[in-house]
Amino acid sequence: MKKKNTSNTDTKKFPKFTGQKKVYYDGLMQIRAQVQDQLRVHSDEALNAQKDSAGERAGMATHMADLGSDNFRHDLELGLLTNESEILEMIEEAIARLESGEFGNCMDCNKEIAEERLQIKPYARFCTKCTAVRESRGASSL
Repeated sequence: MKKKNTSNTDTKKFPKFTGQKKVYYDGLMQIRAQVQDQLRVHSDEALNAQKDSAGERAGMATHMADLGSDNFRHDLELGLLTNESEILEMIEEAIARLESGEFGNCMDCNKEIAEERLQIKPYARFCTKCTAVRESRGASSL
């Protein structure tokens, strides 16, 4: 029986980084797992809030104040879901930039993003200067 060569696919699934790139990759993967967990939690909470507001509680009478609270909770969870989804997308983009060698460069001015910023927010897409400009214009700095 011929042994299948999986080294190429394994490398593609789990890129091998060294030094600081490995530190960033490991950090991004850890944050990614946390965000995915949060997405599951917020998704479940949003569904439960929606069921509660639809009066699907087990035999409980629905009061208008409860309905308002349930709707608020549902909207809050949907907002958190949206935010977490955007962060997950930025993490995926950062991993792709790490693999392509573009990681750590500002997507606006192409200058290096400060090491301190990347340590705090490894999925940062913009340097602090470009982030400030974007925020002053009302554009998203995410």
